[in-house]
Amino acid sequence: MEKNHSLRQTVNERGVIMQKDIQPAYKIVDVTCACGAKFKIGTTKNVDTLKVEICSQCHPFYTGKVKNTQSGGRIERFNKKFGASSLK
Repeated sequence: MEKNHSLRQTVNERGVIMQKDIQPAYKIVDVTCACGAKFKIGTTKNVDTLKVEICSQCHPFYTGKVKNTQSGGRIERFNKKFGASSLK
C-alpha cells in the first residue's frame, strides 16, 4: 500500500519519511586527538576538523590503565592504623 506524502516530506535512502529542509547537514569530518590519534566521525557541526582532548585510544578505561583509587574499607583502615591485636 503506497502512502500519500505531503509536499513538505521526503523519503530518504532507508525509506524513512523526513520533512524537507529542516534536518541539519550531516557530514564526515576528521578528528584529531591530543594523543595524536586521527579518525573520522559524522557530525552536524559546521566544521571541517574537530580536535578532542581524549579518545578511546588514550582514555584509561579503554586502554586498561585504570588506577584503583579505593584504599580499603573502614575495618581494614582501622586494623592497619591500630593493629588487629588491639581488639583482644
